[in-house]
Amino acid sequence: MVTKQLGGVPRDEADVRRADSLGREIFSGVANKWALLIIEALGDDTLRFGELRGEVEGISHKMLTQNLRMLERYGLLRRTVYPTVPPRVEYALTEPGAALRETIDGLCTWTHRYVGEIEAACRRFDAGE
Repeated sequence: MVTKQLGGVPRDEADVRRADSLGREIFSGVANKWALLIIEALGDDTLRFGELRGEVEGISHKMLTQNLRMLERYGLLRRTVYPTVPPRVEYALTEPGAALRETIDGLCTWTHRYVGEIEAACRRFDAGE
């Protein structure tokens, strides 16, 4: 049986519904609040660690580090280290990261559009209606 290829990856490996697929691993990694907020914060900019931490309110040093490493591993951001004392490290989105940001922008637009309705639904639910 021949497996259809999607961008050089067997279709089964891109299927996010399969527990053992690379697609599921990637999806699970980037579909967390911190990764989404980091990608949104980077936008078209190149930022240093401290600047990113300031842009993503509430993120700890450890969580920012873990998520930056994960996003770099998946090729969604580029980490550039400059040989200065102390070393200067900058982060920027790659082409796949920028493409994902377009999707995240859509999610942000959706959130702004429906936040009032969602808030009202939560109040009704919490009140037992």
